[in-house]
Amino acid sequence: MMVSRSWKMIAAAIVTITFLLDLDLAEMPPNYTFMREATEAPKVSFYDYIVVGGGTTGIPVAATLSENSSVLLLERGGSPYPNPNVTLGANFGTYFFDTSPDSPSQQFVVEGVVNARPRVLGGGTCINAGFYTRAEDRFYTEAGLTDANLIEESYQYAEKVMVFEPVLGGWQTALRAAMLEAGVTPDNGYTFDHLNGTKTGGSIFDPEGVRHTAADLLQYANPDGLSLLLHASVHKILFRTKGRSKPMAYGVVFEDSLGKMHRAYLKSGKKNEIIVSAGALGSPQLLILSGIGPKEQLDALKIKVVVEQPLVGQYMADNPLNGFFIPALVPVERSLVQTVGITEFGSYIEESGGINFLLADTPTYLGYDYQMGGFIFEKTDGPLSMGNLTIVNRNPGDNPNVTFNYFKEPEDLEKCVKGLEVMLAAIESDAFSNYRYPNMTAQDILDLNIQYPYNQNENSKTFSTLEQYCKDTKSTIWHYHGGCRIGKVLDEEYKVLGVDGLRVMDGSTFLNSPGTNPQASLMMLGRYMGVTMLAQRYSADKPYADM
Repeated sequence: MMVSRSWKMIAAAIVTITFLLDLDLAEMPPNYTFMREATEAPKVSFYDYIVVGGGTTGIPVAATLSENSSVLLLERGGSPYPNPNVTLGANFGTYFFDTSPDSPSQQFVVEGVVNARPRVLGGGTCINAGFYTRAEDRFYTEAGLTDANLIEESYQYAEKVMVFEPVLGGWQTALRAAMLEAGVTPDNGYTFDHLNGTKTGGSIFDPEGVRHTAADLLQYANPDGLSLLLHASVHKILFRTKGRSKPMAYGVVFEDSLGKMHRAYLKSGKKNEIIVSAGALGSPQLLILSGIGPKEQLDALKIKVVVEQPLVGQYMADNPLNGFFIPALVPVERSLVQTVGITEFGSYIEESGGINFLLADTPTYLGYDYQMGGFIFEKTDGPLSMGNLTIVNRNPGDNPNVTFNYFKEPEDLEKCVKGLEVMLAAIESDAFSNYRYPNMTAQDILDLNIQYPYNQNENSKTFSTLEQYCKDTKSTIWHYHGGCRIGKVLDEEYKVLGVDGLRVMDGSTFLNSPGTNPQASLMMLGRYMGVTMLAQRYSADKPYADM
């Protein structure tokens, strides 16, 4: 108990010191002296911590650990800052059409649904729709996060730097009122909290339409403690097994953009560790490439077995997106997600206006201009339907094979149908009447949308039930998760079971996708665990501090 109290006191002190600093630099161009290309890295280097993945969780954990330790942060992509397709909200989605190796978005397709994994410093915060909201209470229990004060302070760590209150235009205001009229109550105003009802959440786009990403959190980093390498593709984690009861992670092998290999090792020290934050696809993929995974996969690719762990790559899930485009009588202001309706039955209803959210390479939607309309869509909570991940070769840059089994479980389909019913009631409301074509019925809108290419699957372009509509128009909201679940692959401290010196922290650890958008929870998790790990390190250095 003495040590536990010491950890909490140290964690509180770390947070207090950080927030005494005035770091309101989000709108200034960064001058990260610790960031460079992996081609400039030495062939061999040594650190207290190695973090694989400079994304939504990897950045806050690395920045926090750098306060009093040497940290290497390895990112397989490039910097977001010189790329206007990333930083400007007006260019949302253009990167999804970029299939080059340098694209910040790497496409993959699952069951006909075109999806994307980030390949850029800042991770998913660089390519998402920008909505910021915290998780529901269920998530903290599932994630093993028990310190309520540290949870709050860890959320504020990001909110202070990169979250803004959006200004609602006519389209967003009308849909907000329409959801309330359709029964998604109460009106919860502007809040980050996950509450049943309708609310306006935060945005990582500032009033000028500039995107702020997790890369902005690097301003918290100690420049003398952090080394950040771009275009550094990690091929495997190294383990020491001789004379040990359990394998110990002690280094990584990574490749730079010129194809040269480098090695980074942990310095000697019992609290030095490797943290994998490579995302829901990248983290289980890297574990398997490193010898931790199902034996049949390891044997098939002639990978030496470090730990036989059949649950790596299992419990993969992706929250389906379903909805429809609504043609409008008048021009619609360009806007991404700003308002959400959180239903009691597990459908989260969102919207966008004047944007090619269908991401179809076409100027019109069967004769309708997407700038003269917008989308209302839902995220199915959970989901209960799950699949798995298997690697196809030993190249970490290639996508693994993934299944999500969309709508396999009937409860997911039931949520989708109920959500559609609420959305249809919303667009037929008085609050939305100024935008709706007077002679266009809800059935007309569905009949129009069933013809749109929401996925790559062939369908009859007609439907007889809302269940069929859900299946035929399924898309993704990019909130896929699983593969390294807590209690299956990891313990409650995110340590990989069966080995020492290795943790995983990112969406691969989730049982359910938290809230209406997981980015807030992912950044909070990185900060929370970084503070926790530093507290544990300090406590180990001073084991008798409370005695």
